[in-house]
Parts: sequence; structure tokens; C-alpha cells
Amino acid sequence: MLNMPLIHPQFDPVAIHITQSFGIHWYGLMYLLGFLAFLALGRYQIKHKPWFDWTNQMLDDALFYGALGVILGGRIGYILFYQFNSFMQHPLDIFKIWQGGMSFHGGFLGVLIAMFFFTRKYPQPSNSNQWLKIMDFVAPLVPIGLGAGRMGNFINGELWGRATNSTYGMIFPQVDNIARHPSQLYEFTLEGITLFCLLWWFSRKLRPTGAISALFLIGYGSFRFLVEFTRQPDDFLGLLQLGLSMGQWLSLPMILLGIWMWFKARKNSFN
Repeated sequence: MLNMPLIHPQFDPVAIHITQSFGIHWYGLMYLLGFLAFLALGRYQIKHKPWFDWTNQMLDDALFYGALGVILGGRIGYILFYQFNSFMQHPLDIFKIWQGGMSFHGGFLGVLIAMFFFTRKYPQPSNSNQWLKIMDFVAPLVPIGLGAGRMGNFINGELWGRATNSTYGMIFPQVDNIARHPSQLYEFTLEGITLFCLLWWFSRKLRPTGAISALFLIGYGSFRFLVEFTRQPDDFLGLLQLGLSMGQWLSLPMILLGIWMWFKARKNSFN
């Protein structure tokens, strides 16, 4: 039995059935969990890391701006990067976020833009690195939400892994009877738990402005790049140049930018 692959439980994607045709989906609850974690961890940082100079009101507003960036950017990014032609044929499907179809890289860009507008609400003219300071505060609060999203993917039985070609792995009956990598759980572990622990530990004391953000870029980009080797490429895209997936090509700029920011941060003032 120990050498046999596990079977995906095939959860009901609807956590709470309100009516026959309407309910609360697990995927939505995972987003809610991520937002609540953002608030709880942010309040802890405000209390125990005063050098960030944040208030609870700023945190609440940052969540509002960030949530818009995540949802709009994630959905638009998915359309542009993965399913452009399909959504052009069925444009109303853009609103069906409970079915999945959110791009992290799109959501990430959405958050960057949202935080730019956030700085306009809380301007600090004397600080030329205000946007980076804000991103340094936000970065350690994000991985728990990323991990929750991957758990939502696992519950939905989507974004499964490549075949393991052995008895190790997990069978997703909705796909086939082949043992596959449970890549959603790998991402939950690396992009969620591991990245959170790394950033939370690193941000425990004063760091040069931009260093925490740089570590986030390097950490997420590297973890995502590695896990993509076990994740089944989208049928409509397959592997791209050099045998890399779309997720890997989108992660490479994050890693390179993070490395550049890491060395540049050494010249910046401390938060």
C-alpha cells in the first residue's frame, strides 16, 4: 500500500450550498483567508515593527487597494497570458473567477499598480523610496494568501502535475489514472509556507529599503520556476522556447529584477 499512489479526494468545489444553483466556493474562501491573514499579520507588524511607520487605517486601505489589484490584475493577466483567444469568444467568462483562471503574475502586476495609487493617498514627499518602503511592509504578508490560493487549486482538482512515471504521486481521476505530481501542494509548501517563513524571519529587524521586496521576488520566482518542472503545462500552450513553460518565462524576470534590487538595496537607507 505504501508504494501505491494517492487518489485525489475530488472535493466538492462548493463549500456551502445556499441554493441549488448558488453557493460559496472553496476558491473564494481561500481568497478570504488570504485577506484575513494579511490583516492579522499586518497588525502584528504595526505593533512590533515600528520602523515601518504604519497605522491600522493604512493597513485597511492597503488591503482594499491590494484586493482590487489581485482580482483585476489576476484575471486580466490570465486572459492576456493564457486564454486570450478563448475569452475573446466568450467575454462574459471573465467574471467567473470561482471557476479558477487567475494568474499570479497578473495579480502581482495589479498589486504593484494598486500600491502606486496607495502612495498617492499617503504621500511622503521627503521619502523618494516611499513605494519601495510600502512594498517592503506588504511583502511578508502575501505568501499565506498565495498558499491559500494553491490549496484552492488543489481542492478544485486543477493545475495538476506531470506524470511521475512511477508509483509515487497522486491520481486525479478527473484527468486519467496516471500517478502525477501533486504540484499544487508543492506550491503551497514552497510559495506559501516556506516563502512566508523566509520573509517573516528576514523582516524581523531593520533592513535597507527594497531588500525585503527583492527577497520576495527572488524567492517566489525561484520556487515557481522549480515547481513548474513538475506541473503539467496548459494544453492550449504546452511548453514554449527552450522547453520552458509560460510560468517559468514569467518568473525569470522576477528573479533577475530581484537580484538587481538586492544589490541596489545595499546602497539604500534603512527602513
